[in-house]
Amino acid sequence: MKMIGSGTLSKMCVRLEDPVQYAMSLSGAELPLNKLIDSTTKMVFTGEIYCVDCGRKTNKSFNQGYCYPCFQKLQQFFTCLIHPEKCRCEAGSCMQDHIVYLANSSGLKVGITRATQVPTRWIDQGATQALPIIRVRNRFQSGALEVLFKQYVSDKTNWRDMLKGVATPLDLNLKATEILNKFSSEVDEIKERYNPFGVSILNGIEMVDISYPVTRYPDKITSYNFDKEKIIEDKLLGIKGQYLIFEGGVINLRKFSGYEVELHH
Repeated sequence: MKMIGSGTLSKMCVRLEDPVQYAMSLSGAELPLNKLIDSTTKMVFTGEIYCVDCGRKTNKSFNQGYCYPCFQKLQQFFTCLIHPEKCRCEAGSCMQDHIVYLANSSGLKVGITRATQVPTRWIDQGATQALPIIRVRNRFQSGALEVLFKQYVSDKTNWRDMLKGVATPLDLNLKATEILNKFSSEVDEIKERYNPFGVSILNGIEMVDISYPVTRYPDKITSYNFDKEKIIEDKLLGIKGQYLIFEGGVINLRKFSGYEVELHH
C-alpha cells in the first residue's frame, strides 16, 4: 500500500452523474475516490489541524474546521447557517438567490440552499430525490419559508437511516402541491411583506434522482473518529453524502475539515 495524497481535508468534491462521482480534497488537490470502492483503503491523521479560514495551526477544530478566534469572528455567519430566518446580512452569500426545496434522504424533508449550490447541497445530504419548489432573493426570505413549511414536514435528515440504504421513493411533486396549497395564504403574505417579485414558485421543474456509489450498506452504523484513532484501514464499501462507508464503520469527512491526512491505497 502506498500514499497517493496528503494535505488538509475539506469536504469531498462531488459531480452529479450516475452514480455520483466523488473526490477527496486534500489542500485543494482532488483525489478520485470511486475507483477505490470495494478495496482496502487507509487514512492516516498526522495529528496536525489547520484553520480552514485563516490557516493557522490549532489544537482543536470548531464548527467543521475553524480555529476558536475565527469561530468567534464568524458567529454572525454561523447564526445565518443555523437560523436563516434571523439573517440580517446585507451583503455576501446571504444576499444571493436561494432555493427552497423538498428532498428525500432518510424521508421527506424541506431545506434551503444558495441557488449556486444546486445540486451539491442535495448530494452532501445524501438525498436520493430532490425538487426545487420556490426561488427567493436572499437567505432571510428562504428561512422564513422554511420555518413555515417545517410545521408540516421535517427539516432534518436522520444520518443513520440515510446511511442504511436507499430511501423509499416519494412523489415530491405531489408533496410540493400539498405543502403549497396548505400554506398558500402564508406564502402570499411573505411575498407581499418582503418582495412580491422576488418570491417565485417554481412550476414544471423535474425531480432530480440521485444514485450513490455504494456496493453494500451497513446493517449497523458505527463511526470512525480521527480524534480517537489516527489510522483508519478498512475496506471501502461506498460513499454517500459526505460519508465514507467502510466495513467497520463510517466517517463524515466534512466534520474533520482542516485535519491533515494521508490517503493510502
